Amino acid sequence: MNMSGESLLVIIIVGVLAGWLAGQIVRGSGFGLVGDLAIGIVGAFIGSWLLPQVGVRLGAGMVNAVVNATIGAILLLLILRVLNGARTRRGWGGGWR
Repeated sequence: MNMSGESLLVIIIVGVLAGWLAGQIVRGSGFGLVGDLAIGIVGAFIGSWLLPQVGVRLGAGMVNAVVNATIGAILLLLILRVLNGARTRRGWGGGWR
């Protein structure tokens, strides 16, 4: 997967927006504003890679980028929520809860 500098910058900017959107959609599992934005950036990479691999094309241009990134961020938030819940139920997490 070759990315130009411009496409990388677009994915990061869209990822920030997607992280905020995903944090609003998946309430109760957010990681704060900065955490959601970071998850959005990672989710943007996941969504921009995963959805075309599966053959899903939603929208065109910037709409496609935002939708893919938001879906990737939501998936990542849900996976982290499941892993975090399993960790705290098993006693792995300690501390401030």
